[in-house]
Amino acid sequence: MRIPDYNEARTRDKREYKRLDFKLDKEVLNKYSGKKYFIKTYGCQMNEHDSENISALLEKLGFTRVDNYLDADLVLLNTCSIRENAHNKAFGMLGRLKHLKLEKKDLIIGLTGCMAQETLVVEEILRDYKFVNFVCGTHNLNELPRIIDKSIESNKQQIEVYSREGDLYEGLPVVRTNNYKAYVNIIYGCDKFCTYCIVPYTRGRERSRLKEDILAEVDELIKDGYKEITLLGQNVNAYGKDLYEDYNLGDLLEEIAKKDIPRIRFMTSHPWDFTDKMIEVIGKYKNIMPSVHLPVQSGSNKVLKLMGRRYTRESYLELFHKIKDTVKDVAISTDIIVGFPGEEESDFLDTLSLVEECKYDNAFTFIFSERVGTPACKLKDNTSLEEKEERLQRLNEVVNRYFLENNKKLEGTVLNVLVEGVSEKKDMYYGYSETNKLINFTSDSILKPGDLVDVEITSAKTWSLDGRIK
Repeated sequence: MRIPDYNEARTRDKREYKRLDFKLDKEVLNKYSGKKYFIKTYGCQMNEHDSENISALLEKLGFTRVDNYLDADLVLLNTCSIRENAHNKAFGMLGRLKHLKLEKKDLIIGLTGCMAQETLVVEEILRDYKFVNFVCGTHNLNELPRIIDKSIESNKQQIEVYSREGDLYEGLPVVRTNNYKAYVNIIYGCDKFCTYCIVPYTRGRERSRLKEDILAEVDELIKDGYKEITLLGQNVNAYGKDLYEDYNLGDLLEEIAKKDIPRIRFMTSHPWDFTDKMIEVIGKYKNIMPSVHLPVQSGSNKVLKLMGRRYTRESYLELFHKIKDTVKDVAISTDIIVGFPGEEESDFLDTLSLVEECKYDNAFTFIFSERVGTPACKLKDNTSLEEKEERLQRLNEVVNRYFLENNKKLEGTVLNVLVEGVSEKKDMYYGYSETNKLINFTSDSILKPGDLVDVEITSAKTWSLDGRIK
């Protein structure tokens, strides 16, 4: 049994890690043929891609995927710990599974993802959720087949969570949920330690994949006909800092842009590591989408310092305008936290004024969510929940106004759209533009997911655009 420890998880040293090729133990290959699995994913794109690897590992064991957990022999929750809401949803699902297990004695229940790396979560499972068969952390997904097999064979709860990151495994199998859009991990972990964020503890230090492995994966996706790839990392623009002297995300983006792939995206960026080379490359290549997610979190220098964000309002705005001036028609989105401990009305007004200047195309706004084990938990907080909710409402009124204003500017223009499928709106398709705008549109011809089409925008809404095939 291995239980995570935050003190060990926060350690950062120069120890080397190895690049290893994944190999499945032949003894478990197809061992559970005929059994069914259900996987529930919470959280970010990295978790979604992890679930693609988990699904492939389960299918190597012989399990077949089902869409209803009631039909499954094995249910696995791939969890997120970034906010309390996702945390509560996962435990709510465990409550439902507890009742199901009373009816299905042989049901196997497992938990993985970021919550598995939280000491208090594992202690709670050991104490109150003894029906959970296994827990596997983010650092040892390669061991998942062994952990599941041991849990089933021994009929004993298996807790296998490493506090610290291990070696990087290449060649993990993957079952992609999309035939035309793909995620590609390029870096794992984060070293920023923002005071409110649990990610450095649950995902470990920054570790980049070798560029050769990334480029080989991209080549394979191109050969398989993929139209769009998204490069992933908890702090994606720190790519290469741990491996190379003079090769970073800007260089990697340029190499990939020279390949025959129509669309390239990347997320999530930290402003601290956004280089001039990156901006230059994004502006230079048409197949790098002019869509940048640039989390600001707050417009107040005092709050940014309390958050440990390592930049100022002024340096953020300088970067923001540099991107706007260099990348034609770029759309910039952001994350904003309101009600951070120590935030006063004047600090919140600084955030509003920054939003008024940036006029974001999209923003993900949240009330501060305390995560146990982070430094922000120790900060004094004198703001009531009612006041935080009122600030969030005021902020959303401003950001929504600019969403609509920016969308209105697109009426009458023609945008290139990657078709996703049939819209919920009758007789319409939907897809996303190069700037990641959701577009519902009509077409006289039959389209299929993955088609790239030009759409004339006829009407703008706050959250979407309507149009017709040009």
